[in-house]
Amino acid sequence: MDKDATQGAAGTRDGAPAPGGGAAAGDAWRWARAEDLKPPTELHTETAHPARMYDYYLGGKDNFEADRRAAEAAIAAYPALPLLARTNRAFLGRAVEYAAGLGIRQFLDIGTGIPAVGSTTEVARRVAPDARVVYVDNDPIVATHARALLAGHRDGHTTVLQADLRDPGAILADPGLKQAIDLGEPVALMLVAVLHFVRDEEGVDEIVATLRDALAPGSALILSHGSPDFAPRSSADEGVRVYSRASAPLVLRERSRVESLLGDFTPVEPGLVQLPLWRPGPEGPPEGWQAVSAYAGVALKV
Repeated sequence: MDKDATQGAAGTRDGAPAPGGGAAAGDAWRWARAEDLKPPTELHTETAHPARMYDYYLGGKDNFEADRRAAEAAIAAYPALPLLARTNRAFLGRAVEYAAGLGIRQFLDIGTGIPAVGSTTEVARRVAPDARVVYVDNDPIVATHARALLAGHRDGHTTVLQADLRDPGAILADPGLKQAIDLGEPVALMLVAVLHFVRDEEGVDEIVATLRDALAPGSALILSHGSPDFAPRSSADEGVRVYSRASAPLVLRERSRVESLLGDFTPVEPGLVQLPLWRPGPEGPPEGWQAVSAYAGVALKV
């Protein structure tokens, strides 16, 4: 099984400026050292990768020719893709702020993707300076970037693990996770724009159930997921075709199917909704939001 297959395009959603962010949002990324950002040797640049395609949608520079070609093909099929990427990263910020506001101080972000301004760490610590974050991704370039960004950061408060979402047991058993997070206390489990890169036959339901079951009462599940529900069928089909040639498939799921991934967790208002409509703030959703074909929600374990 290709270890790149389920890297979360989610990842690059961390490129968002934190909601209401000012100088602090940019300061965090001065941790990086140029020598730490060299691509790992196992990086396959000849095959498009969802995380790097997502980086391209957001105007980033951590992508290669194969990623750009595939991303342009996807945009041609579904022009709202860049808007979806921006609204997804904005959702991440709002959801993390919400969880931190509940008193949650531990964040498990799986499918982190290529990090940039507006990370889970930045947003959580703006509300709670003592927040602990564990980033998990199976792509070596993500681990390289994230560890570079952590250079000189407060020791023990942010951890980066290279692991695969499709093996949740290994993630939960990882010594690094156990050192960083106490699963006996509430955790915000973040599965942001990653599960649509896991096929049903790979056990997506069992994967999410294993992770949910490991969480203590008071924990939160932060979820976003691509869907065919708000896009023309031809666009959805072409998007699936484009990603079939990348290092991960694209599995768009209808609302009822996405909702089932919440299990017995209780959704908070406004429930599982079209991505831009999850607590958009006083300014409301962005122009053209109706074309964003994805769902988002936050649910609590009571």
